[in-house]
Amino acid sequence: MTRNRLLSRVVAAMLVLTLVFIGGCAAPGTAGGQESSGNNITLIILVVLSIGMFYWFMLRPTQQREKRRFKILEELQKGDTVITAGGIYGQVESMDEDSVVLKVESGATIRVIKGGILNKTERD
Repeated sequence: MTRNRLLSRVVAAMLVLTLVFIGGCAAPGTAGGQESSGNNITLIILVVLSIGMFYWFMLRPTQQREKRRFKILEELQKGDTVITAGGIYGQVESMDEDSVVLKVESGATIRVIKGGILNKTERD
């Protein structure tokens, strides 16, 4: 929840800054539709900052999470305990190029796609 609060505060601050800068860019006394280059630079800086904040708080964490997940899938081996996307705990029995056979607690085996494995656990 802390990350969501931080993200909402950053978004709110960016909206306030956008209103302040855009309100400052529209000079009421411009004659003949001429604009000042200082106002354009301020607007460009604001847009670049907004894109940077979006990347830092939204895209970067997702990319890091995916890298960690792919690393787990690459290091997966027989005997590892994993959690699937459906919340099923299982122990790896065998692996194929695109699927994994898991042994669940009841002793049954199920085949899941490798992309369906979310995490490796230390649970025995």
